[in-house]
Amino acid sequence: MNDFMPEEGHSVDVDKSDFSATENPALNVGNNEGTLRQPESSEETLKRVLGSYDIGQKLRQLRLKKKIALVDLGKHTGLSASMLSQLENGKLIPTLPTLARIAMVFDVGLEFFFGEKRSRRVFALTRAEDRLRFPELPDSPVPGYYFEVLAFGAMERALSAYLAEFPNAESNTRQHLHEGAEFLHVLSGSIAIKYQSEDHVLNSGDSVYFDASEPHSYHGLSDPPARAIVITTPPRL
Repeated sequence: MNDFMPEEGHSVDVDKSDFSATENPALNVGNNEGTLRQPESSEETLKRVLGSYDIGQKLRQLRLKKKIALVDLGKHTGLSASMLSQLENGKLIPTLPTLARIAMVFDVGLEFFFGEKRSRRVFALTRAEDRLRFPELPDSPVPGYYFEVLAFGAMERALSAYLAEFPNAESNTRQHLHEGAEFLHVLSGSIAIKYQSEDHVLNSGDSVYFDASEPHSYHGLSDPPARAIVITTPPRL
């Protein structure tokens, strides 16, 4: 169901010497009653995404390899030794302009800092209050379904998982297809699925697995709206 895609220790700050982070505007998210939830801020997104590359550790290894002291590096980059120390220790996340200054001193490209991510195993915890609720189509007045991404914090995923809600509105269904496989498990209510021109009804506790490269669609059959867990996988190589 790729159509669902819109797709840690100490305190960490963002280096704000080159830009000012702003909050993302609130989206139309929440529970069935429409309660708003505050989305992840720009600063939090930077911490999460850039933190996975261990930029500070790479900077430290590069500086020690070149045998350059923090004070000397500061003179070449125009950055304070204190800031550079915080960058190396992971207490600051550098902006691209800051990182570009450092890269020029060591005569390396920015790809040096982004070439490899940390090698530790993936573990991404998603809190219920942090999930965002999206409609099937952003501009649809009555979407065929709503969904929440269940593993948005994982940087590299072998699958995608969603919590989906299907209103009782057959007129809003549309067929779609995508590469990979799809699995749906009904948590509550009833859902009608059309696959290869055949209709199937799934009730609470029922599951279905299918090749998602064939046209398929679904709509809810119950009130309150049916809810289901949906898992999609990327295409096989």
